[in-house]
Amino acid sequence: MLARRSCRVWSLVCVCAAVGLSGLDRAYCAEAAGQFVLHARRQVETSAGSGRFHALTQPVEWPAAQTAVVICDMWDEHWSPTATRRVAEMAPRMNEVVAEARRRGALIIHCPSDTMPFYEGTPQRERARQAPAVETAIPLERWCKLIPEKEGKLPIDDSDGGCDAVPQGKNRKAWSRQIATLEIHPEDAVTDSQEAFFLMKARGIRHVLVMGVHTNICVLGRPFSIRQMVRQGQEVILVRDMTDTMYNPRMAPFVHHCTGTDLVVEHIERHWCPTVTSTDLIGGREFRFSEDQRPHVAILMAEDEYQTEITLPAWGRAHLGKEFRTTWLYGNDAERNDLPGLEALETADVLLVSVRRRVPSTAQLAMIRKFIEAGKPVVGIRTASHAFSLREGAPPPEGHAAWLTFDPDVLGGHYTGHHGVGPKVAVSLPGEPPHPILAGVDLAQLQGHGSLYKVNPLAISATPILLGTIPDTPVEPLAWVYTNKYGGRVFYTSLGHIDDFAEPAFQRLLLNGVRWAAGLRTDG
Repeated sequence: MLARRSCRVWSLVCVCAAVGLSGLDRAYCAEAAGQFVLHARRQVETSAGSGRFHALTQPVEWPAAQTAVVICDMWDEHWSPTATRRVAEMAPRMNEVVAEARRRGALIIHCPSDTMPFYEGTPQRERARQAPAVETAIPLERWCKLIPEKEGKLPIDDSDGGCDAVPQGKNRKAWSRQIATLEIHPEDAVTDSQEAFFLMKARGIRHVLVMGVHTNICVLGRPFSIRQMVRQGQEVILVRDMTDTMYNPRMAPFVHHCTGTDLVVEHIERHWCPTVTSTDLIGGREFRFSEDQRPHVAILMAEDEYQTEITLPAWGRAHLGKEFRTTWLYGNDAERNDLPGLEALETADVLLVSVRRRVPSTAQLAMIRKFIEAGKPVVGIRTASHAFSLREGAPPPEGHAAWLTFDPDVLGGHYTGHHGVGPKVAVSLPGEPPHPILAGVDLAQLQGHGSLYKVNPLAISATPILLGTIPDTPVEPLAWVYTNKYGGRVFYTSLGHIDDFAEPAFQRLLLNGVRWAAGLRTDG
């Protein structure tokens, strides 16, 4: 019976592939066949030793019958009140995800550590307990600590325990069971030990979807979770919007709590396994905690003149983490016109562009156009004025596309070249009062270290907020705001030279530009 069913399942999957279905049709076909279609994101170094990573998403298909969903330590209570609150907020969405995975045929393994007495004698507990032990190449430990030679160190300091509120008896065992919101069905299993792996082996399960808390502690370290399952040869994926981190924003790197979670998720994607979101199983929008009101800014970098692939991330790490969710998009080091990872624009709220003379693939430019033509905000620096065109209108290679009018269409500018490298650019106001973007910007300390761009005349509705001058040349707009023809808010500045980023005044100007574009206050 099982063999005949497997044959039918795989036949249906093959038919779907053969007829060329894609998108929702392919997902529906795979679901009908007992498959999971997952959009797995991983971090891949742009080139060896660069320290910069592409966030690449690739679809994978897993047979549901060979998949386990591991729910890690979703306890009824935690000694940290904020951890307890976040678990309670996430649990209803998680229960929907688990119900759908169960419906498709996955094995659900509930793993609320240190609470097994509560489940003693239940069929679900006995199911795990009775799984026959198997030999493992690497011992399954009660706890797998950080492995420095593989993963370096965590990107957050959780040495204080990670509670961002007043702890209620720090490190006490506050939990007695899994939170009741998560339903345990007759066919599920309950364990908190290596039994989870034994049960997977007994069922022929090779794929593991992990969700629960906390990424920097239990989700990485438990015997049924990421480090140990990967080391045992299982294919593991973390559901990144169904997790949380024990992180206190008063500790390094001093960012929003949810940014702390993002940083640990990126660490996992670099060193351990890919991640997906719950939308792959139940659709809708990915889950975000109610406290997570951060706008999502995508920062696109692909230019050879000013090293913004170095300066922008350094600036962002220093300034964005408290207020923004950030995605870094780098040009392909091996292929100048390839801009990997643009799928992030699907959920981005603001696009910051630092690109020079790249003509991406037709599909990639379509993703950029879709974002901008939806009326979403854009911030441009320096070479963004000639981001997606070749010199003198040269045609792009086959399969690639230019956006020759990106500057006037999107930024409201009129770039025609630049003055020669020479004196620093003096900065002045076009009038009073100064624009809100200039709040907290020390204009006495602001100057341009690169050549002055020729950008006149701006679009009629563009508003200059800074002017730049060098001796014996006409004054040029140095920064302006604009609402483009798609309805999107725009801030652009021709500043962005590598030495500009060393100046606190420029750092604040750019931060305020991103804040303003996102609709946030600039005087904070």
